[in-house]
Amino acid sequence: MIFEQLFDQKSSTYTYIIASGEGREALIIDPVIEHSDEYSTILNNLDLKLVKVIDTHIHADHISALNELNKRTNCIRVMGEKSKSQVIDLRIKDGEKIKVEEVELQAIYTPGHTDCSYSFLMNDRVFTGDTLLINGSGRTDFQNGNAYDAYDSIFNKLLKLPEKTLVFPAHDYNGKKFSTIENEKNNNPRLQVSSKEEYADIMNNLNLANPKMMDVAVPANVKGLTLDNIN
Repeated sequence: MIFEQLFDQKSSTYTYIIASGEGREALIIDPVIEHSDEYSTILNNLDLKLVKVIDTHIHADHISALNELNKRTNCIRVMGEKSKSQVIDLRIKDGEKIKVEEVELQAIYTPGHTDCSYSFLMNDRVFTGDTLLINGSGRTDFQNGNAYDAYDSIFNKLLKLPEKTLVFPAHDYNGKKFSTIENEKNNNPRLQVSSKEEYADIMNNLNLANPKMMDVAVPANVKGLTLDNIN
């Protein structure tokens, strides 16, 4: 299996390129528009045909390459059915599966960071978007986020996965590439709470500044911009 984890320094975003093998069909999760040429180069070098591109949610800190990659490859643009994106080709439901040859992802609706956040389970690993981070969790104070929904998504869905499940988030700010469900249960400081009220109290008092790109990125990602639109 091909599994490429790429990193955007500006927004600390992780992007994932996945395929059954060289010369096969591929999918990309959470691409960043400035790296579109890099993705194209990797796809060409591995003789991969991009057939699906997925965003875990409407991002507020970068412009997605969802539409740019569609323009280049005619790949299918995928998001959860709650997404406000105007350019989605396939809206998936909680529990629905996405297949690209031998690669299979199962969608898990995990609202809280935003109301359109989905995670994706693939065999021994889960792509958690901004819902569950490594030693952290996604903020819940904009885009219809809700701390109680986030608690339910994390504790009643993601943490119910097998403990050895690898956690691959959409962001990390400390150089960590992945974790496990077991490690997050035991060591994530935001998860050492005894009730949803205690978790909500933590999240509702973070007092974080808005992402620098928020006013640009959110409407851009709803409309689905390409490089031609932003250059």
